[in-house]
Amino acid sequence: MGGLSLWHWLVVGVVILLLFGKGRFSDMMSDVAKGLKSFKKGLSEEDEAAKPTQIEGRPAGEFAADREREPLKRDA
Repeated sequence: MGGLSLWHWLVVGVVILLLFGKGRFSDMMSDVAKGLKSFKKGLSEEDEAAKPTQIEGRPAGEFAADREREPLKRDA
């Protein structure tokens, strides 16, 4: 009683097709698909724009902290 059976869904589908027509319904679905595709493309373009093109950092070599540190002494 509480759930909808397969026959209920078929009737709902037929009513929707009658109201909107076959061509209009397929046009709406293709518009939704195009919208989702452009949304995903926009998200991926934002990710690409956020990535840095160069990584800035210090050149490899001796650091000031390494020069000031004393060598480790082992306990005898």
